[in-house]
Amino acid sequence: MSEDLESEKRVSTALPPVAPSVTAELVAALSPRLRKRLDAGVAKLADRPAVRDGDTVRIAVDDSTHVELHAPGGSVTSADAVRCGCLLAPDCLHRAAAASAAPIAEPAAEPATATRSEDAVAGEAPQPDPERPERATPEQCAAARALHTAAAAVLEAGTDGSGAVLQAELLRAAHTARLAGLPRAAATSVSVVTAVRAARSADPAYRLTDLVGTLRDALSAAHRIPHAEGPELTELRGTVRQPYRPDGSLRLYGLFSEPVLTASGYAGAVTWTADTEGRLYQVSDVAPGGAGRAVGAADRAVRVGDTALTHRELSRAGLAVSGATVSPTGRLGAGAGVRAVRASGADWRAEPLDRLWTVPAAEQVARALSGGADLLFLEVALVGTVREAAGDCLLADCARLTLRLTAAHDHPALPHRDNLRLLAAARGSRLRIVARLTPAPHPRAVLLACEHPTLPGTRVDTGLDRLLRADLPTAPASPAPRADVPTPEEAPVHLLSRRVRQAASGGRLALSFPGSTAADVRRLGRHGLATAGDLLDELHAAAAERSRDVFGRLLPADPDRFARAWLAAARYADQVDRALCAAAWGA
Repeated sequence: MSEDLESEKRVSTALPPVAPSVTAELVAALSPRLRKRLDAGVAKLADRPAVRDGDTVRIAVDDSTHVELHAPGGSVTSADAVRCGCLLAPDCLHRAAAASAAPIAEPAAEPATATRSEDAVAGEAPQPDPERPERATPEQCAAARALHTAAAAVLEAGTDGSGAVLQAELLRAAHTARLAGLPRAAATSVSVVTAVRAARSADPAYRLTDLVGTLRDALSAAHRIPHAEGPELTELRGTVRQPYRPDGSLRLYGLFSEPVLTASGYAGAVTWTADTEGRLYQVSDVAPGGAGRAVGAADRAVRVGDTALTHRELSRAGLAVSGATVSPTGRLGAGAGVRAVRASGADWRAEPLDRLWTVPAAEQVARALSGGADLLFLEVALVGTVREAAGDCLLADCARLTLRLTAAHDHPALPHRDNLRLLAAARGSRLRIVARLTPAPHPRAVLLACEHPTLPGTRVDTGLDRLLRADLPTAPASPAPRADVPTPEEAPVHLLSRRVRQAASGGRLALSFPGSTAADVRRLGRHGLATAGDLLDELHAAAAERSRDVFGRLLPADPDRFARAWLAAARYADQVDRALCAAAWGA
């Protein structure tokens, strides 16, 4: 990584999060001449030192000029909170550059308490009228069109071409969507900008598949909202915040903890627990910060009641909670009425946690693909490693299926990758693991926690605990039986999904060069994927099409056609991947 990128990341993590509307407002106020210089201004500002003084962060532009970001609540929520001392202020480049370099502020935190009061049911949709299904308002339709235009422009340019100006346009569209009552579309748009920034700064948290997924969801929502009605519109619209509902008393047993480190500048830890019935609950501590906070959050006190347990301790112990409040996703609230005390934990091979591993893998995968919890509780035998384009992954035998286990994060401060490499040397070891499903044409998951290879009853959180070579067995166990590893020939949908990823990264130009797709189309057709071949042809045709005016001059490309073709291909590839994933697991 270059020194410029490293300095940009250092400054970004030092700056407070800035609300999307603030960045959009500051960039929109720039003159056309200054807009052309905005990306250079962001890069220049990245080389300057940033100093925090209470709620204010000050960046030294030069010896006599400073930019100040005032964040009394932890984030910058108004354009007036970004001040500059140069002669051109407030219409200077420095304010917009500082906002564009800072992390994007998330919406207001979810409420920590929950009763059947007005706050508890905030965001709940009214009962639908079957005679007159609800449709999007004119304001929501206009916001969806603006979102589609901004997202299509980002797709047209790709990550390299999506500078601060295009990012600000998408943030403006996100703000408009939120004001129109489309919080889910707004949040997805912000996620697109976050992924683009991570790609441009070579952030280790960046995943091209994440960019493809968020861009697909943003364009899909913008496309469907004007035509949706009833329950579909309710789902597309989403809620401003998840309501926390009372759940009485809970007896929870710690499962594992995982670090959180996002490209948007947030970090922390999430501890997963289970009750006596096997239902999963989460205790999270995520706030603005970098890798240091992700590593240190495991030793911070859990934010539930008056407990003094840390996340690391809770993952091995238990919790008795009274007056519990729980969100629909299983996140525990931490309001004033919640009481929690430390309790005994349970081994993974003892009740009540043992039942999580007795559910067949196919049934767990089917649950995850249908929208349930995506955690998998598996018993595996370690086989070795296999090299992939993104690095080595761990092979394990799981009920006669060859499972590929990958690292959850590549940041060097987190031990995911190192632990995976060491576990590969423990070939033949039979362990229970916790992993997160990755939809793919072959069994694939992200390793989150596992049993210790030599210490029975000991667990390893692969993102927090660092294994040593001394932890490995002195002699390898008997080799695990090998199952056949599916080859790309068995799932040629990658011929389409590869073009989808190329377009998201390189923009329309990446697919506009002359070339024939006939061979790929024939190969897809031989495997019963004729629709994929048609989508591949249309994607390339939309990328390459350029008409001319009466004087023979090239006219601008049609971004709407390319966005529609890309969206159709992306959705098809995603659905086929999920179907192939279910088939590979026997779900």
